[in-house]
Order: sequence, then C-alpha cells, then structure tokens
Amino acid sequence: MAAKRAVRVRARARPGPARADAAGAKRTAGTPERRWRRRKDARPQEILDAALAVFAERGFAAARMDDIARRAGVAKGTIYLYFDSKEAVFKALLSESIGDRIAAIAELARRHTGSTIALLSAALRNFGMFLSTTDRVVLPKIIIAEAGNFPELARFYRSELIDRGLGLLRGIVERGIASGELRKADPDHVARLIVAPLLLSAIWRTTFAQFDSKPFDYAAFVETHLGALLHGITAKEGATP
Repeated sequence: MAAKRAVRVRARARPGPARADAAGAKRTAGTPERRWRRRKDARPQEILDAALAVFAERGFAAARMDDIARRAGVAKGTIYLYFDSKEAVFKALLSESIGDRIAAIAELARRHTGSTIALLSAALRNFGMFLSTTDRVVLPKIIIAEAGNFPELARFYRSELIDRGLGLLRGIVERGIASGELRKADPDHVARLIVAPLLLSAIWRTTFAQFDSKPFDYAAFVETHLGALLHGITAKEGATP
C-alpha cells in the first residue's frame, strides 16, 4: 500500500504538457548557450579595452598578444578569431574611437542647415570634449612616439584619421568662405589651426597633466580656442560662437 501511495504522489507531482513547456522555455532563456553567445558578442570590445590598457602601459612595440589576452581574460588564440595581428588590434582601436568620432561630426555637418560659424563651433566643441574625456586619448601619443619604427601604423593614422578629419574641417571652412561668413584664407591652413590646440590638449593629458598642481579645465580651453579662432577668421565683426 505504501508503494502505491508513493506512485500516486509522484504521478500528481508530474507537470502537465503546458506547465512542462513553460518550465522548459524558462530554462532555455537562461541556458549557458545563450549566455555564452552574449559573452561572445561582447568579446571583441573586451579585447580592445584590454589592448588599450596594455598599449598605454607598455607602448606598441613592447606590447604582446599574450599581455592583451591575459588582461582580457581569454586565451591568446581567441584574439586571433577577431584580429589577425597586433597591428590589426591597434588599427581597430583607432577606427572605433577617433574614426567613429570623425564620422559622427561628418554626419552632423551633412545635416546642418544653419550658419557655418555654428557648425564649426559645434564640431570643435564635440571633438574637443571627446579628446578631453576619452581614455582613447593615449593613441595619438603612441603613434607620435613609435611612428619611426612602425611607418604602416603612421600611414594608417594619417590616411584614415588625419586626412579625413582635416578634409572635413576644410570643407566646413570652404563653405564659410563661400557664404561670406569667413574671411578668405587657405582652408588647409585654417583646418590645421583648428586641430593644433586640440592635439596639444591630448598630449598634455597623457604626458604632463600628472604634474599639474590643479586639474586643467579642458572645456574652458576649448572655448578660449574657439573664441580666438573665430576672432581671426570671421569676416563680420560681432559674430559669436
């Protein structure tokens, strides 16, 4: 009798088809396979973040893929599933940070319908804020330091970032000259004048800021640069950013 009662208890405890399906779906939503897939999708960015830390500490030449793998918490072979080489990792870092920012400003310029001065001000503030806050600001310093030994990286930086950025600014300046908002000047020279103080702020952050007696106000620096720039290139008196 006891055995029969046990059988009846087990029978009552067995879920029906609907309950079983719901329980199975709940288990599936949190299966290790799905968690692994989400982890796999995030892995390239985790590798890039780890690589940035290693490059910042050791420089490009001294950094090893083993160091990046260790920092990312993955096997060295995992990196090669996403990147062919250390150079490819570094180029990806450049493209997904500075390159993406240039693309965003280019889109801003494409959509802009107001004055050239307003567009130039927005572009300069946008990129200035990026360089004063992003941890990717160390990348230009690495390029400058190691361009002699790795000319391919310097070429990539020049063609994919510098030339694109200067070309974007040159186009904005040419638009302003054509509309009469900006005085006539060599657009290439003006574009470089726009970038030079921003590059200085990037180098300052990564090299000299550690010795500052108080934090440097990069946002105020960008505004000072913008005011001086517009004072020099604006065709009409009284224009404001």
